[in-house]
Amino acid sequence: MAINKTEKRRQTILGIISSGDANVEALSLHFGVSESTIRRDLAELANGGHVVRTYGGAALMREDRRESSLGERMHIQRAQKEAIAQLAALQVSEGDTLILDAGTTTAALARQLCGHRKLHVITNNISVLATLSDEPEIALTLLGGSLRKMSMGTIGPLTELSLSRMTADKVFLGADGLVAGMGLCEATQEQAALKEKMMGQAAEIFVLADASKLGFAGQQAWTPLDRPWTLITDSGASAAQLAPFEEHPNISILIAMTGQTAS
Repeated sequence: MAINKTEKRRQTILGIISSGDANVEALSLHFGVSESTIRRDLAELANGGHVVRTYGGAALMREDRRESSLGERMHIQRAQKEAIAQLAALQVSEGDTLILDAGTTTAALARQLCGHRKLHVITNNISVLATLSDEPEIALTLLGGSLRKMSMGTIGPLTELSLSRMTADKVFLGADGLVAGMGLCEATQEQAALKEKMMGQAAEIFVLADASKLGFAGQQAWTPLDRPWTLITDSGASAAQLAPFEEHPNISILIAMTGQTAS
């Protein structure tokens, strides 16, 4: 009977986590059991490949790990990405040196930077070059390296080497997924390593992630977020999705309004 009860609780926990990242304290109160019991439940679920452990809780391990192409991503959450980009642009000051990561949300940020004065943009994002090449007040530095056609960004040892010779005031990163306490998840180790290098070269870190990315752990390469950083997401993010980020001491959150409200 005890085993059946435990299994039933763990299946219910999976259901709760499927709607967003869940923390140990909330699960303990929900089931009326100790936090140590919940931690054992989460450990077993993680061992079975169903969830990944996060800061104070767990997130669902998704089975679909297919990476979307750049063309596909351009049409996904488009309004949310534009709103996030507008809010991100407000964090930029005249005279800043910026690092812009590959991805569609950072490409949207580049469009918002048109007309800004005295900026230096360092990027591996090919789309950013086309957007900002005619801006007279914005200096551009392209990080050389191998072209990753799936994301139309440069990548690899040469990209990291050229980046190591520069520093920036702010870095704006995208991600396939984002889990509080674990960091950014990506399709390849090369992408994860480059993002870590970008963060190391910047004074301030911003992660641009729409609500669909929060709590997503469907890729296997991870970039830790150990320093203080700012999440910029959209108003479609639910309270359950935001809770693990709000509880983490290193994370600040900015919400871009898109006509949706968090539930």
